[in-house]
Amino acid sequence: MKKAIVLLSGGLDSTTTLYYALDKGYDCQALIFDYGQRHRREIKSAKTVARHTKVPFHVLRIKLPWKGSSLLDKAKKVPTKGVGKVIPSTYVPGRNIIFLSFALSFAESHDAEAIFIGAHTVDYSGYPDCRPEFFRAFQQVINKGTKVSDRVKIIAPLLKMNKAQIIKLGRKLGAPLDQTWSCYQGGVKPCGVCDSCRIRERGLQGAN
Repeated sequence: MKKAIVLLSGGLDSTTTLYYALDKGYDCQALIFDYGQRHRREIKSAKTVARHTKVPFHVLRIKLPWKGSSLLDKAKKVPTKGVGKVIPSTYVPGRNIIFLSFALSFAESHDAEAIFIGAHTVDYSGYPDCRPEFFRAFQQVINKGTKVSDRVKIIAPLLKMNKAQIIKLGRKLGAPLDQTWSCYQGGVKPCGVCDSCRIRERGLQGAN
């Protein structure tokens, strides 16, 4: 079977992406990051989803002591006014570069052919590392900077989908979307007002 590394955060997007990869016949391993995020509750959901699929998972603990994001610095407030045109404070500098670099090392050492990531651009929070041109550029990094050359592919199957379409796909694939977590606040229950909660709610309404 083709091997794949799936970045699994425990949210709607990464959970649907994991089920998409499995549906495409990949032998998957999940990579979960504990990077000091205030919403560490998502890690629990990621583990639950991985266990549900019986996919081996690895929790990688890293530190970003310079912070630079309201997801890492509790002194900063998480935005609650909805997604605008300005990159929000929840953007974590270099996060997808860091995550994909670890996933690439894992894939290269594990003879995997693909790295799956659940990024999308239609109704996201404006993060620059979720754009198609970013993934094309990182693919060039893989092609030019590793011994596997162009063997490992970055696959972002949700890239051009909106949240409602992602939810519909997840349901079609049988993903346990009720076990996922989206809230940025990191409380016991979703806050319902942060950007991520708003996007999730809009998607659920769109998907009926």
